[in-house]
Amino acid sequence: MRLILIGDGKLAYFLGKKFVEEKHRVTIIDAYPNEAAEFSHQIKATVIVGDGTHPTILREAETEKADILLALTAHDEDNLVACQIAKQHYSVPRTVALVNDPAHQQFFEKMGITVAFSATQILANLIEKRTDFADIANFLAVDEGQIGITEIILDEDSPAVGETLQNLDLPKGALIGCIIRQDKAFVPRGWSNLEVGDRLILISQPEHYEQFLKVLTEKLE
Repeated sequence: MRLILIGDGKLAYFLGKKFVEEKHRVTIIDAYPNEAAEFSHQIKATVIVGDGTHPTILREAETEKADILLALTAHDEDNLVACQIAKQHYSVPRTVALVNDPAHQQFFEKMGITVAFSATQILANLIEKRTDFADIANFLAVDEGQIGITEIILDEDSPAVGETLQNLDLPKGALIGCIIRQDKAFVPRGWSNLEVGDRLILISQPEHYEQFLKVLTEKLE
């Protein structure tokens, strides 16, 4: 299967790597040259630098040959446009779009996106089903235990409080998928600051979990 993945950051990295491991042909379109260069060394995929909504870039990616296009940027309008171009101009059978603002999800579906998903809404729904929180609680393991999803709560002693995500020395096999702050959930970016009381949804491979936890709380299980 041929996939085109438009996006950047760890979400693009982990998904690209996963699809390559499953023997799919993957093309990643990343707007950031330095990150794209790093991806090209770390993942056996075709990596293109550019705007995934631009027709020239989509032609270079041979979008007409793709079975699926995934638009996973931080900008909903870009994800929508990329999927529409892929479907209408290149007849891509399936399009998948990340919806950063859950309020846009229904609109994306009406516009013909095959799958429109909100990470914020998915994680919020998981959390709402829990009636009791521990300070640190593993509550989900996926992919036969290869990926763990964990919730932690930052206290005033956490070394991560006051830091931005890009300044934290997080393991490569780990990311913060969501922050819940004052009953509001959002997907963080590199410039997001961490505050006391933040509930963090951690996504990590098991071998990186202890280091991940240490960076954020200096607590080891």
